[in-house]
Formats: sequence, C-alpha cells, structure tokens
Amino acid sequence: MRWNVPIVREKLGEFKARESAAYRQSRPLSAARANQENGFFGGVPQHWMLDWPMPFPLVVQQASGTNLTDLDGHILTDLCLGDTGAMFGHNPEPVAKAVQAQASRGLTSMLPSVDVEEVGSLLQAKFGMPYWQITLTASDANRFALRAARAITKRAKILVFDGCYHGAVDETAVNLTAGRTVAKPSLWGQAYDLAAVTTCVPFNDVEALEAALKSDEIACVIMEPALTNCGMVAPASGFLDEVRRLTRAHGSLLLIDETHTLSTGPGGWTGTYGLEPDIWVAGKAIAGGIPTGVWGFTEDMKRGIERVRTEIPAGHSGVGTTLSGSALQMAALRACLQDVMTETNYAAMIAGAIALEDGLNALIAKLDLPWSVIRLGARLETVFAPSLPTNAEQMRASFDYELEAAIHLGLLNRGFLVTPFHNMLLAGPSLSREAPAAYVAALNSILNEIL
Repeated sequence: MRWNVPIVREKLGEFKARESAAYRQSRPLSAARANQENGFFGGVPQHWMLDWPMPFPLVVQQASGTNLTDLDGHILTDLCLGDTGAMFGHNPEPVAKAVQAQASRGLTSMLPSVDVEEVGSLLQAKFGMPYWQITLTASDANRFALRAARAITKRAKILVFDGCYHGAVDETAVNLTAGRTVAKPSLWGQAYDLAAVTTCVPFNDVEALEAALKSDEIACVIMEPALTNCGMVAPASGFLDEVRRLTRAHGSLLLIDETHTLSTGPGGWTGTYGLEPDIWVAGKAIAGGIPTGVWGFTEDMKRGIERVRTEIPAGHSGVGTTLSGSALQMAALRACLQDVMTETNYAAMIAGAIALEDGLNALIAKLDLPWSVIRLGARLETVFAPSLPTNAEQMRASFDYELEAAIHLGLLNRGFLVTPFHNMLLAGPSLSREAPAAYVAALNSILNEIL
C-alpha cells in the first residue's frame, strides 16, 4: 500500500537515473573492478552483495569506527555497520589488539584456550545465562540450540513469528501466506515442506500463539524480542510476558535471538527488560566482527543436554563445526565483552540514534509526510506509514521498493551508507555529533527533488 505521499513517480525515475550516472562517474576504480572477471560469481564473494541498490558494488578500501573509505577515495559515514556485524564500529581497538596478540600464539587447536574461564564469566555476568557454547555464527547457534531443544523435549516442531530472521536456519526461513507456513522465496532449492517442522504465526498475536501451542507438539519458540529484518516491529505491551507464560504452560522451550536487538542495551533486550528465556543467542557483533555466535542456557537445559549425551554412543557427542570455540574467537570475545560492550559505548550509540530519530521526526513533520520512525536502542528505522505496524503483514504493506532504492542511492552519493534491505540505521559509538544533522539534511535534499 502506498500512502498519500506527494512523490511524482516520473520525477523519482529521473532522480534515480541522475544518481546512477553520478555514482558511475565518481567511482571509476570500482567500475573497473566490476567489469573484470575475478573468479567470483557476480564478482562478489557472496551473491547477496549484488542486492545493494547501486549500479555496481562499492569496493571498500578500509573501514574504521563509523567510516568507510571506498576504492575511489570517498569517505562514507556508515549507518549500516555491516548489518550489525560492526555494530560497535569497524576495527574496535581492543579487539584488533587481542586478535593480533592471539595470532602469534596460535589460532585454533580444537581445545579450550586460556581465555575460556574469563569469557565464561563475562557471558554469565552480561547476559545472565549460567552455561554457554560457542559457534561460528548466530545461524549455527540457533541451529544447534534448536537441535538440543528437539532432543530434550522429544518434539519435532518449532514455532516462529512471521517476519522473523534467524540467519541461515532453513526451518526458520518461512513466511505466513494466506494462513499457511511457506518457505521464503529466497530459500533456494528447499527439499521438503517446512510446514512439517515449523509453525508460523503473526507477531504480537497472543491468540494465534496460544492456538498453535495447544497442540503440545512445539519443541521451541524461537523469536527476536522485536522484529528487525522485515522492517522493525516492536512487541506490544505484555506480549513477551504472554509468550513466556504460554511456552511454560505448554512445555515448549523459549529461545530469544538477540543478534540484532543486542543494540538495545548492554544486556540486550533480555537484560534491559528482564526476559526469562530458556536459551539466549547472539552473533554478528558479539566478538567485534570476528565470526562468532554464542548460545547460553539455563540449569534445566543443561540437565536435558546431559541426559541426551548419555543416550548417544561415546566419542561422537554431536554434529558441530571444527573451528567453533577457537583461540582466536575466545580472544576476540574477551576483548569485546570486556572493553567494547561498555556502558559508555552504549550511551554514545543510543545518544546518536536519538539525535537521528529527533531529526527524522522533525523532517517528516516539516514535509507533512505520512511516515513514522521507530527506534530500539541504537537502531532505528523510517517507516513509510503514518502509524507503526504491529506485525509483518502490516509492515510489508508499507514497503515502497522503488522509493527506498532511490533514497539509498541518493544517500550514498551524499556520503551515507545505510542498510540495503529497508530504511534501518544503526548508530555506532564513534558517530560524530554532526552526523545526524548531516544525514537529515542529505535526506531532505533528496526528498526536495522527488516530492
């Protein structure tokens, strides 16, 4: 649904053509790279890098703090931050020093390193769970935790919320379409009907959740405290309390995935608002950008895992990944948890996000646009709707991909990199005081050309 926004589509197309030409002209070195065969599909190491709304991929020369410098020498204020992977800034000094030091002592051995005790204590203190495991990614952490949940409960199904994102876990990559659980179009080559193992219900819908849990076949409810990938959707008042009450009532475990909502505060949404999950997951930024995922769990979960381990043959206690828990990861985790994820850094991040929020709200009011802004800690988003959606269906109805792509390209040409998939911004701890006003001014200049 396109709300009554005074955007002339012909002017929007002309704007996009001008901005594309400006991008091409100002980036000859990146353009030359794009035209060369380099051995990678599409010229990029991951095909989704082609999804950015730019004529050809931007090649990054270096990154530091909240700035990126591209191959052609343009310095960009980064409000994407690797879609959370660099949430605490690019190359945070404590992590860089820890990685450099560990490199001289060995990277991986498939055995615990000397940092294990300190990292375990830091994880317990920051996030509350008594027991922890390390993986390479949050996707792996979710995958392994769901496997454990199924083994413990002896139930096959999981439940997710429409619009969720839990990484590359196949059974979570679903949409709710006409009341049916179906695989997302982006889940290529899916070999089986995901509805056999996954139930999908609308976010913020207590009745739908209760109806699904009454089957007593759900091993685990896996959820973000707020939707962050289909657009940002906050939980309604009392919704998360109801999720916890209902999962306990029906013998289902609750997994809270804080990979994105870690931006809420030093303990994530769970620590900030006092959630009580059985399993807690994070990744991306948790080790300052070094590939790492973590999953923590309760005493009851620990006893369940111990029981499961006694039921399998000795010597092969589970399918994992060899590089998980490496000395390199542990050194980076220790540095990030101890010296980067500090109250001071979070205060700076949230202050920057508030400044962006205030500026965007003022601009929307000045231009009388039927848009709104949502902020969750250091993360915020402009929504093309007059009131904030409460579920994924409402959020999808607000999308305007043509407008979004034009704005993103215009911002890039004006010195700002934003998340490519929707209008989400992430404020890093070193974001300058001038950056929020400059961002709003850049957006204003774009809107003046297309309104």
